[in-house]
Parts: sequence; C-alpha cells; structure tokens
Amino acid sequence: MSQRVTDFSEKVVLVTGAGGGMGRALSEAFAAQGAIVAANDINPLGLDETVRLITAGGGIVKDYVFDVARRMPVQAMVNQVLEDWGRIDILINCAAVEPVVSVSDMDEWDWHRTIDVNLGGSFFNLQQVSRAMHKQGGGVIINLAGRIGPHPFPKVNRAAYLASQMGLVGLTLEAANELAIDHIRVHVVCQGLPFTDGSPAHPALTAELSKKDPGPIERTIRLVLYLCSPVSADLTGLVVNLESK
Repeated sequence: MSQRVTDFSEKVVLVTGAGGGMGRALSEAFAAQGAIVAANDINPLGLDETVRLITAGGGIVKDYVFDVARRMPVQAMVNQVLEDWGRIDILINCAAVEPVVSVSDMDEWDWHRTIDVNLGGSFFNLQQVSRAMHKQGGGVIINLAGRIGPHPFPKVNRAAYLASQMGLVGLTLEAANELAIDHIRVHVVCQGLPFTDGSPAHPALTAELSKKDPGPIERTIRLVLYLCSPVSADLTGLVVNLESK
C-alpha cells in the first residue's frame, strides 16, 4: 500500500478489546503507522502488555480500563479520551466475549453478557464517539464481527455469540446510513459470518480483497487500515467478509 494509505500520523484511534488478540494486533498496527492509540480493555493486565509493546516500538499509547458493556462507563471513557487528546478520528470496536455453551444449557448471564459486550458495547461506543466525530467534521468507525481464525460459521454451542455478531452487521448498516450526513464512515469487517455480502462492487476494494496475506490477522489489519485511510473516503456501509476471497 502507498504511504497515503498507511500514514495515520497524529490521528487518534480508540480500540476496544485492545488487551489481546485482534484488538492488540490492530492497536500495534495503527501505532506503527503513527497513530495515537487509546487502548481500551476491561482486563488491565492484558492492556498493560499492549501498552508495553507499543511503547517499546516507539508508538504513542494510553490505556483506558473501562467496561464497554454499559453506557455510563463508555461515556466516561470517551470523555477521558477527548480530554487527553482532543479528538477521536477512528473507532475500532473489537471487544467481544464468546461463551461456549449450547442453547439448551445457556443461562441468563451468558446470554446477556454476550449481547451486552459484543453488541451493546459496540453500540454505546459508536453512539458516543459519533457525537464527537459530528462536532469535529467526520471520522471512521470499524466494527469487527466473526472470529478471525480457521473455523468458519456456523459454530457449535455459540448461539449468543453468533446472534450478537449478526446484530452487529445490522447496526453497522443502519449507522452508516444515518451518519453519512456527518461524514462518518461505518463498516463491518467479518470472517465466516453467514448471509453477509463479501463481494463489494467498488473496484478498488475488490482489488484490495484479492491481495494475498500471510494469514487472517495480517489480512484483517491490511483491510482495516485501508478502510480507515483517505483512499477509501468515498466508501461507507460495507460488510466485508474476509472469507469470501
């Protein structure tokens, strides 16, 4: 990719679920391209490691330990990020839980916690951050849906997780439609979700999807960076299924 795509110097990127996995990988990737990373997770130990890795690489990062499953903590977190950095240019919703339990055996806690974190958390972050983006003239929101890994859907014993991820697709499409007037682009990047359109008609994005990557994590990082860059400024409301190519 060109420098224009990968240069995020002085951009403020809020990443939820940054204490490990895809959230950490994306946090490191944005930091490596010059972004200021506001790293969120409910697990302070995992978040400490993310901060350590980014700092060791010369990046700029600050940790924000908040539970995104509730509106008030999310509002407090967004206010703190704005107080610290003055703006939020990019939001990456990556926080997720995935209980492995059958429909028959699932208890109320597993169901509500999964929906609250995976879908509610993305909604609350999108809502609060989009208000700040409206005031500053625009921004980009990326929702991560579906597992980044070798096991496609449908999965066994993950009804709550799948329900939350399919809901996230619907949330993304509606938010993209509503927020376009404020120059806020909203996309969902997923892997293995059924019933998602993985063949965007936009020629440039189709070309990006056709490129080869060492693995699913690298592929996800490249596509997220692309969608957040000025090169894709005319795109919004995409459901990008990485398993489709």
